[in-house]
Amino acid sequence: MEEHFETREICIGLPPPVNSDGIWSNVTLPLTNFSLPLLETQMIAIFSTTQISHLILKSFGLPKFVSEMIAGLIFGPQVLGRIKHYGEFMFPLISQELLGTIALLGYTLFIFLSGVKMDMGIIYRTGKKATLTGVLSLLMPLILGMFAQRVVTRHWSLSGSDSLQLIIATTTHSLTPFPVISCLLSELRILNSEIGRLGLSAAIVSDLLSGFLTCFFTLTKVSVDASVKKALIDGGIVLVYVIVVAYVARPAMFWMIKQTPEGRPVKDLYIYIIFLAVLGSGLLSNWFDQLIVFGPFILGLAVPDGPPLGSTLVNKFDCMVSGVLLPLFVTTSMMKVNVSDINLSSPLAMANAIVLVTVIIAKFAACLVAPLFSKMPITDAVTLALIMSCKGVVEMSIYSFNRGKKSINMEIFTFGMFAILVTSSIVPILIRRLYDPSRKYAGYQRRNMIDLKPNAELRVLACIHKPDHIPAILDLLEIIHPTREKFLAVYVLHLIELIGRASPIFISHQMQKKTLSNRSYSQDVILSFSHFQRKNHEAVMVNAFTAISPPKLMHEDICTLALDKLTSLMILPFHRKYAMDGSIEFEDNTLRTLNCSVIERAPCSVAILVNRGHIRRSTPAVLAQFSVALIFLGGNDDREALTLAKHMVRDSRDIRLTVVHLIPEDEEGITDWDKMLDSEALKDLRYNSSTGGGGGEGYVVYLEENVNDGSQTATKLRELIDDYDLFIVGRRYNVESPLTTGLDEWSEFPELGIMGDMLSSTDFNGRCSVLVVQQQMTI
Repeated sequence: MEEHFETREICIGLPPPVNSDGIWSNVTLPLTNFSLPLLETQMIAIFSTTQISHLILKSFGLPKFVSEMIAGLIFGPQVLGRIKHYGEFMFPLISQELLGTIALLGYTLFIFLSGVKMDMGIIYRTGKKATLTGVLSLLMPLILGMFAQRVVTRHWSLSGSDSLQLIIATTTHSLTPFPVISCLLSELRILNSEIGRLGLSAAIVSDLLSGFLTCFFTLTKVSVDASVKKALIDGGIVLVYVIVVAYVARPAMFWMIKQTPEGRPVKDLYIYIIFLAVLGSGLLSNWFDQLIVFGPFILGLAVPDGPPLGSTLVNKFDCMVSGVLLPLFVTTSMMKVNVSDINLSSPLAMANAIVLVTVIIAKFAACLVAPLFSKMPITDAVTLALIMSCKGVVEMSIYSFNRGKKSINMEIFTFGMFAILVTSSIVPILIRRLYDPSRKYAGYQRRNMIDLKPNAELRVLACIHKPDHIPAILDLLEIIHPTREKFLAVYVLHLIELIGRASPIFISHQMQKKTLSNRSYSQDVILSFSHFQRKNHEAVMVNAFTAISPPKLMHEDICTLALDKLTSLMILPFHRKYAMDGSIEFEDNTLRTLNCSVIERAPCSVAILVNRGHIRRSTPAVLAQFSVALIFLGGNDDREALTLAKHMVRDSRDIRLTVVHLIPEDEEGITDWDKMLDSEALKDLRYNSSTGGGGGEGYVVYLEENVNDGSQTATKLRELIDDYDLFIVGRRYNVESPLTTGLDEWSEFPELGIMGDMLSSTDFNGRCSVLVVQQQMTI
């Protein structure tokens, strides 16, 4: 059985062995007489095993790549390969050319898509810390590894071929491929964290430098193996290819984008042309003695990232490539590994182990230099070093290609593959232990409106996802009625889904001196809020930001900006859009998931705005009739909501505020401390409420209503629902009260709380907007 797998390992991308009569040399079983059923059986087996392995291993914090490698070990000679006739039945030699070709095509497309996702503009935004980390992460392990290789070669008097194998291993483990780092950060969900952005920037620098060095060394090898003339010809072809891609292919792709109307999909013809170019570039790479993925990667870099072209390519191909073809490549590559090929007592194995340990330690230490020099916390610096030290599919492919060319033997190959498996298993677990992005929010307490000093500046973070969110949030800010004494600082964050690129983008439209591309992000948002600032001159300051990141990670951008700007309140739009008749127009469950993530870790108070149209107004005459109701039950969230309502009407006679205090007959669930705080918050309203305004507090009415249970509370809300344009309520999540007994069973959206959910329900048939407030939670 071991001999069968030893023979099979050379077949990835190469013709299977034949006998002297030109007949396949292996014995075939009935299934192997039909290539398509056999291929389907192999792909189903690999896909199923990979998914089952990941289902088990992900609970231990291991990425999917490790599961794919484990699946390869299962199908290899270590496990199933010990079964008699298993290899002849499941993976006969006759099928391996086709399986290997499909796997190699999958890896080629993966590298092309990785180039598409790379944002080359990040090079111009890369700071000194990322640049230095990227350069040192490649050069220091490469230099020290080469030095160690020379030492061990002399010590054990290794041959020239053995020395060359150690050089290949040293070079492979010195790399920091961008696709590997991007996949790791995405798996760990820290892609748009501070460490994640730094790691991506450093990986791009290191990857581009390693690409240049790899091309140079490849041409050097050609000059040694063939002739200097051939190396010069290959180098000239490489240079011409890069120039053609940069000055012909890329402008052609921009022309394709111009031919695509805004909001419309890219023509399929353009996709077909690009796909053919990918295949042709791979063929051309093989012709001028480069790796087959060199051409597709350069072509991928030329594709304008993001919508419409880059995102279309990623959407069309990424699911099949990353979900099926790439795991096929990883698993089939790992199936060639045989533990029995390693002889730990041989000089070559011991030399290889010393060199790899030297490279790994040097790489880890090199990645600590720049962070520690810039006084980064030691935990974050170690996390960054671990990220840059991780290995993945790119290093695996280099070992597979070199094994296919017989540049390395099975001992070096197997040792290197196990080194990749160990590294890719340990690093994610350590990172999860060391780095928690939410920990930076701990210790930042009292970022809410209650603790604001009188006449202090109110800082608000407003989140925009869709154009229809803009007018509703602007109208809410108008209701706050900013003046010189009530100065309002608004930080507007336009959130855009990351599509067709791997690097998240965060743009400050005030700090950005010039645009790094021809695109204009968030133009409508900037214009609308700039008009709001001009309209409220000397009372409002607006700063606009754009964050382009995956929806699952957007909460990190929101909370980080709120923390950096010391905001007291953030406003989030509700995930439902209501039509004019009150019916539901559409729902965005992705936005709902984001809102839930934000309210769990927000470093300040949060308000979710349920816009049902009545918050809008066009003239001061309409504004004078604007009615706001605050439903007060008691507790932290209700006191925060009350503070916001008081801020709205202070120094303003254009808004009518009605505070409806619902009082239960049975107050067993309410602590004396909460009762005292509630009483203190309502004290001024009880004595200063008026029917025409007074005391500089605007038009305020205070009402007390006795309620026995949840059904009476619901009845009372139904009576009020048509009398007001905006309701303000506290979220009161997990707060038990006789006022809401039984209502929690009917609550559809916990992020709104029981009262907010009830007022927003279509069962109430109301047309009022609702603002649900949650005071900053203790983290």
